Order: sequence, then structure tokens, then C-alpha cells
Amino acid sequence: MPSNQIKFFSNNVSSPVRNKKLIRKWLFLLMEKEINNLTLAEINLIFCDDEYLYSLNKEYLKHTTLTDIITFDYSEKKEIKGDVFISVERVKENAKIFSQTFSKEISRVMAHGLLHLCGYKDKTVKEKTLMTTKEDFYLQILNELINQQHDKNS
Repeated sequence: MPSNQIKFFSNNVSSPVRNKKLIRKWLFLLMEKEINNLTLAEINLIFCDDEYLYSLNKEYLKHTTLTDIITFDYSEKKEIKGDVFISVERVKENAKIFSQTFSKEISRVMAHGLLHLCGYKDKTVKEKTLMTTKEDFYLQILNELINQQHDKNS
């Protein structure tokens, strides 16, 4: 599990990822299960503020709304490669709206971005339902990893 394949960056915010080793392991598990016959080249998770993500949304997608995540897929042939930009401010707000912890919501959004890189879409009701089911599945795996780590440290 090379650490250079999944990297974490912050732009104008402090990193919300406290246990990078555990989160990286979880994200690798997600990718392993989802990218049949493909290779993971590089994924950059960039945590930023609303202003920065809004500017990307406006410039590249021509949207004039706030969003919690934008995924840029640079995959070529059989290699998965991309940048996942996440607004920490939007995730905090959404956590309140959906009555979730910030930790669970940021994890859901990270999984969401990686699922996009694996080819999942969320434009239709059917696609959104599948995406949410996948997110829930991987959040459960993350909870199991956290519990295993807690048991090991007890």
C-alpha cells in the first residue's frame, strides 16, 4: 500500500484527516473492491474552503453554486488517476443539515469522490441510490477498521 498513490493536501484549511494511515488503508480497500482490472496510479484529496471550490466549480464546470466536492478524473487506459477537491466548510454545513458527525460526513464525501473515479455517476435517482448504497457500505468498513484499531490499542 504505497502512500504516494493516495495523497492528502490542504488549501486555506487545516486537514480534516487525523489518521491518514487508517484513512489511506480504507480508501485503498474501496479502490481494490471497485477497480476491476485497473491500476491505482494516483489520487489527490485536496481539502479547501468554499471560495476555492466555488472558483473551480465556476471555471471548469460553469456552475455558480457552492458544492461540497468536485472530482477531476485524469484516468488513462487502465490507470485510475484524479484530483478530489472537498470543501471543508460545505461538509461541516452538510453534517449539520443531515444530522451527522463531521467525521462521518467527510468520510462519506471522500468515498463519494473515489467512487466517481471508479466510474459511478449520480445524475439519476437510480445512480444516486447506488452511490449512496456504496457509500454506506464503505462507511461500515471504515467503522470496522476504526473498531479494530481501537481494540488493538486497548
